[in-house]
Amino acid sequence: MRSGPSDNLDNGPGLEFQKSVTDQLVILAPGLLGGSVARAARARGAAGRITLWARRPEVRAALRGQPWCDDVAETPEEAVRTGSLVVLAAPVEKIVDLARQIAPHLPAGAIVTDVGSVKARLVHECHRARRPGTHFVGAHPMAGSEKTGWENATPTLFEGRVCFVTPQPDDDPAAVAAVQDFWTGLGARVVTLPAAEHDRIVAHISHLPQALATTLATLLAGRDPAWRDLAGGGLRDTTRIAGSDPAMWTEIFQQNRDEVLAALQAYETELAGLRTAIANREWPEVHARLEHGQGWRDGMKI
Repeated sequence: MRSGPSDNLDNGPGLEFQKSVTDQLVILAPGLLGGSVARAARARGAAGRITLWARRPEVRAALRGQPWCDDVAETPEEAVRTGSLVVLAAPVEKIVDLARQIAPHLPAGAIVTDVGSVKARLVHECHRARRPGTHFVGAHPMAGSEKTGWENATPTLFEGRVCFVTPQPDDDPAAVAAVQDFWTGLGARVVTLPAAEHDRIVAHISHLPQALATTLATLLAGRDPAWRDLAGGGLRDTTRIAGSDPAMWTEIFQQNRDEVLAALQAYETELAGLRTAIANREWPEVHARLEHGQGWRDGMKI
C-alpha cells in the first residue's frame, strides 16, 4: 500500500496535464458524494467550470440554482463533451454502465474517475470501456453519512479523510497523479493501492461495521420497542450507520461478496472467543480482550 499524492510517479512530463485537468470538471449523478465534490471544488478553487448531470429532470432543475454549479447538462453525453476531469458519482452498480455510455463522447486526454466503494470489477470494466486517448483512474473517498442526496452535500466532507486511488499497472502516470492531486486539493489524504487490496481493506473497515450495526439494530427491533428510548449514547453511536440506505448497501455487499464473507467469518470467530470466555468465567481472558480492543480504539486518528 502506498500513500501520498505522487509516490513513485514520474510527474515531470505530466505537470501541464495536471494543472489543466480540472479546468472543466464534470460530475455525473451527484448525490451526497458528488454534490460534496462540486461544493468542495468550488470552495477550494480546485476546478474552473463545474458541469453536473442528474438522471431526474426535477433534480437537474434544482441544481441549476446552486452557486457551486456553472452548468447542468440534459444528458451524460452532453455533459462530458468538453470535460477534462469526469467524476462518476452514481451508485456503485450504475458506474460501469455510465462509463460505457460516455466513453465515445469524451474529448482526447479526458480523465474519468469515480467514487465507488467496491473497486476490483469496476476498475476492470471501466478500463475496458475507455477509448484510446482517454483515461480511467478509480477512486474511493472514505467519507459519507447515513444521510443521502445532494441536498446534504458539504464542502468540508473530504477534509482529513482518506481517499483511495486504485490505478492499474498500465495507467498513464500523469493521469494517476492528476487524480491524486485532485482529491488532495479537496482536503483528502490520498492512499494509492491496487483495487483488489482496496476491496479487502474496506470489507473490514467499512462493510463489516455496516453489517454489524445493521445486525444489532435488527436484533433490537425484535425486542420491546420501549428499550430504544432507554438507551444511552453508546447504542446511538454503535447503530448510527444502521440508518444508511438499504438499497445501496445491498449492492455493496453483492459487489464485494467474497471479501465481506471473509470479514464476517473473522468477526464470528472473534465473537465466539469472547462468548466462550464469558461462558467459562474466564475473566482474565475477557479483560484481556477488552483491553486489546481498547488499545486499538485509542490509537485511531479521529
